[in-house]
Amino acid sequence: MKRKDFLKSLALLPLAGFAMNLNKLNLLTDPFESTEKMPVLFVGHGSPMNAIETNEFSNEWKILAGELPRPKAILCISAHWETKGTFVTAMEKPQTIHDFGGFPQALFDVQYPAPGSPELADETRKIVTTTTVGLDEKWGLDHGAWSVIRVMYPGADIPVIQMSLDYYQNPQYHYDLAKELAALRQKGVLVIGSGNMVHNLRAVDWGKPNQGFDWAIEANSKFKKLILDNDHKQLINYKSLGREVELSIPTPEHFLPLLYTLALKTENEEVSFFNDKCVMGSLNMTSVRIG
Repeated sequence: MKRKDFLKSLALLPLAGFAMNLNKLNLLTDPFESTEKMPVLFVGHGSPMNAIETNEFSNEWKILAGELPRPKAILCISAHWETKGTFVTAMEKPQTIHDFGGFPQALFDVQYPAPGSPELADETRKIVTTTTVGLDEKWGLDHGAWSVIRVMYPGADIPVIQMSLDYYQNPQYHYDLAKELAALRQKGVLVIGSGNMVHNLRAVDWGKPNQGFDWAIEANSKFKKLILDNDHKQLINYKSLGREVELSIPTPEHFLPLLYTLALKTENEEVSFFNDKCVMGSLNMTSVRIG
């Protein structure tokens, strides 16, 4: 149906029905218009408990949400959705996934009923040309996404979709794929990479809740310098950065979301850090804002 004919047909709708469906109709007639360029984030999400605790990290997430332009939608690349191939969630109502164990019941009781966005999922699928992006109807929002977004936007009134990490692909693939998402920043979409630059669970020391091992602190400093120097090549090839980085990234899934964030940086965009802290010896919460 042509847009003109579609708009004419709205006159035939009962007034109450029109009001109830206004937001949905706006999406159909005016999906993701151009906006000012949105910032892009990499968030160190750390423990799922940050979703329900008031602490220095969750407080910073709240402050950040107040500083950012309000997004029309959010696309999150989480460390906790690994797949064979690349997918985006495309359901209307994504489930809240409790993909962890050993935490208090209060955390398992959390629901984050943010809507999905089949429209954004399809838009994302179309703008990526170097690989096929599948539309997923089963996943939902894992804790890498909702533990952060719930604190930033507690009203659960902003559509959220996730993009998976293809675990068969190398870091360069992920960086190049992320570059194809750049147009979404001009459509009111907040892109969030969610992981941790330093993430070695086997080395966690519960006796160091606010400290990092020397190697974790050194790796964190190295990462920040390379980010500020705009040296993405060395970050993509992180396996050649030395023993401290090898200890910090025993598996790639928590580091790769950082590459999605960095790939979306344009020339001369401001870069800043927040929650810049090592915890429990072998983890860090260091996060990045671009723009």
